[in-house]
Amino acid sequence: MATDHTYAQLKELNVAQLREIAAGLDSEAVQGYTQMNKEHLIPALCHALGIEDRVHHQVVGIDKTTVKSRIRQLKQDRDAAMATGDRKQLKAVRRRIHRLKRRIHKATV
Repeated sequence: MATDHTYAQLKELNVAQLREIAAGLDSEAVQGYTQMNKEHLIPALCHALGIEDRVHHQVVGIDKTTVKSRIRQLKQDRDAAMATGDRKQLKAVRRRIHRLKRRIHKATV
């Protein structure tokens, strides 16, 4: 069923408005909507309307796969530094891993 509602829009609505939407649907997922609270009503409506029941984040401005492959390589270097007991190298590698993870986090929208 095509709908003009999104997950974010449903979260903004109050329980009475969500129940009005559920009243107009003929689905097993929203059966008993009058007894549901907002926490249970939103996932049921999402299922009945065929929309995702969570927010998807996107990384913008960087190549996430390249950064993540670099992190995997650095984790191998970290394990090698731990095995040899090289504290200076270990600290440097951990710092690089941290910076790359922060770069991904900052680019997430």
